Amino acid sequence: MATPLIDSGTVLLDLHDDGVAHLRFNRPEASNGLDVPFLQSLYAALMCVHGEPAVRSLLITGEGPHFCAGGDVKTFASKGEALPDYLREATQWLQISASALMRLQAPVVAAVHGFAAGGGGFGIVCAADLVVAGESAKFMLGATRVGMAPDAGGSVTLTQLVGLRKAMEIALTNPVITASEALEMGLITRVVADESVKDEGLALARELASGATLALAATKRLLWDGLGSTVEARLPEEARTVSELSGTADSREGLAAVIERRSPTFSGR
Repeated sequence: MATPLIDSGTVLLDLHDDGVAHLRFNRPEASNGLDVPFLQSLYAALMCVHGEPAVRSLLITGEGPHFCAGGDVKTFASKGEALPDYLREATQWLQISASALMRLQAPVVAAVHGFAAGGGGFGIVCAADLVVAGESAKFMLGATRVGMAPDAGGSVTLTQLVGLRKAMEIALTNPVITASEALEMGLITRVVADESVKDEGLALARELASGATLALAATKRLLWDGLGSTVEARLPEEARTVSELSGTADSREGLAAVIERRSPTFSGR
């Protein structure tokens, strides 16, 4: 049985009797794309999880056809010359949300279907403790594709997960990564049948919730602390870089190309 903690809006949150908190991205009409209100709701939900002592694990899923397709490019493009300020705010909300996942005592499981892209999708995957993906799930970082740079701590966590050379390839060439490829390179934990992604994610979250809570929390903290200080030290530089790049001609061209469904022509400006 689940008790709703947040039952309306773009981020929903339930707490199961077994201690599993279930956070759902709930903007399916936009492929769970991130804008500032969505990110504010995400952070509020995570703070609710942090403040609920009954939570023993957290499951994150997305409503609709995709886990999260990244930033809401239509909203970004509509900001015009105000985009750097908008991105500065959005990036800050995303970064503190990613940090909240890494700093949460309870283990975090992401159950991914469809696309996990950009800071919101790919970045949250990197910030989760364990990741279950459907066999047809796909992953793409995509930041440089629209003239921007990785955020959500991804400039550090991705390298730790897959190694420098592979992280460089992913960040610079933006390949679409299949679930099997993501598993092989260490980006995710396991691949399951598409129709059982949420069930498998919930089963894993329940397994963790039934474990030694203090030991799991301490072990998670030891592992994240191995790179956590480096991640957080990089967050201001990430935010500055993303905001600066969002004001470039290449960024505007990249956003326009995505909306118009064409290949971008970058000018290096």
